[in-house]
Order: sequence, then C-alpha cells, then structure tokens
Amino acid sequence: MLTFSSSVRDSASAADQQQSQYAYVMTRYVGLLFVSLFGLSTVLHIGQALFYRLLWLLPTVCLAGCLEVLGWSGRLWSSYNAPLKTPFLIAICTTIIGPTPLLAANFVIVERIIVRLGAPFSRLTPKWYLIIFCSCDVVSLVVQGTGGGLASTATTPSGARMGANIMLGGIVFQLATLIVFSICAAEFFVRYLHDAPVDKSTQTTKREPLTQKLKLMLIAVTFNSTCLFIRAIYRTIELSGGWHGRVISTQVYFNVLDGAMVLLAIITLNVAHPGVLLRVPKLDNYKDDET
Repeated sequence: MLTFSSSVRDSASAADQQQSQYAYVMTRYVGLLFVSLFGLSTVLHIGQALFYRLLWLLPTVCLAGCLEVLGWSGRLWSSYNAPLKTPFLIAICTTIIGPTPLLAANFVIVERIIVRLGAPFSRLTPKWYLIIFCSCDVVSLVVQGTGGGLASTATTPSGARMGANIMLGGIVFQLATLIVFSICAAEFFVRYLHDAPVDKSTQTTKREPLTQKLKLMLIAVTFNSTCLFIRAIYRTIELSGGWHGRVISTQVYFNVLDGAMVLLAIITLNVAHPGVLLRVPKLDNYKDDET
C-alpha cells in the first residue's frame, strides 16, 4: 500500500513538472520565505522613507520591493497550480524588472556621496550622474517591460522568443550601465583618496573627511551593487538559453542567483540606511536629504 501511494505521488509530481510553465514545480516553502522577507523589508523601507523624509526611496527601493513581492507571490501561486499560466506571467514580468528601480537608488546614493566628498574628483558632475545613469535605468526598465509584455501575450513560440530577446537586451543594457557606473564611481574614489581632481588646474580646498558613516554607506552600496551585478549576469545567461534552456529550468539557480541576490541588496539598505548614514546639515546650493 505504501509503495503504491508513493508511486502515485511520484507520478503526480512528474506530471506536474512536465506541465509546469517553469519546467519544475516551485518549492512552496521557498516561495513563502521570499514573499515574507521581501514583504517585511518593503514595509520597513516605506516606514524608513517616511520617517527620514527621503521620498526618493519610494519610487526606487520601495517600488523594487513591491515588484519582488508580487513576483514571488506569482511563483508561490505556481506551487499550488504548476500548469497555470497567469502566475507564471506575473512572476516572469515583475522579477525581471523588479531590481531596476533598486539600482536607481544606488545612483542617487553615490551622487550624494560625491557632493559630500568633493565634486572636483568626479569626471561627471553630481547632476549628470543622476541624469545619465537614471535615464539609462529608465530605458532598461522600458525595454525589459516591453519584452515581458510581448512574451506574456505571445501566442506562438517565435513571439515568445522575440519577447525573451527584448528582455535580454534590456538586461544587457542594464549590465553595461552598471559596469560604466562602477568604473566612474571607482575613479572618483581613487582620485579622492589620492587628492587628484579631474581638472588639475582646479583650486580645491581641503578634502571633506570620509567619516565612519560614509564608509559604512560606501561598503553597503558596493555590496548592494555587487549583488545586483551577479544577478544581472545570471539573468543574461538565463535568457540567452531561451525559455527551455537548462539554466532557466533549474530552480536553485533562480533562488540563489536572482532571489537571494536581490533580497540581500534590498535588506542591505534597510540596515545601512541613507537616512542615517547620509544625513548632514544643508550644504550650499544643494538640497538636504530631507527633500
């Protein structure tokens, strides 16, 4: 009897896996864990943003958290009904674009650190950091969203492939943006440490000190960006293999290289919060972080 019951369960599991949109059956406790942790982090971020009056965190970190909660809710839903298409489409679209607003928060944080430590050491002015990198982030978001929309409404395999390729283009563009951003930020900090402004003729005053709080913020944003970089590489490889590739069909890869990376990135900013580490008296010609 036990052998018969076991074989029935195994057969049912195999049938669900064969019919699943993911090519595997979503592990339920994993979905519950990620929905809970992303939800808790997002609620905390909303409270922190309002408490510290950092409203720019709402359309960046908080939006990213909401998208991740929605995406993982779709994956959790799929654990109850593997063949169902709606939760699969919700998960695919929201988890692909979810980290994009989170990356924009890093751009804002680094821009404000540059203002604190000294704009002459940066190849780009703080204003242009926001204009260039946030614009690239918006383009990446639009391209990924367009690809996700096409893939979700496709009625043919070729249409689904086209949507995946567009999403891949958005991810690759985001990865390139992150690389260029990292190079520019690294150059700024090297120049700051060596007291070497971009314009050699610039008459600089004494460098602003790198306080303990700023050091912690730098460590946090570096770790955050590294997590998002790992996730972008994974997504590039995943989508390059198509909807039926080995990478996209392996659950543990997604859980670790996407879910865990984004979760670590967003929780990092809960712990090392800009409202605590970047708050300073008003600077000349610059709005305080309270705006």
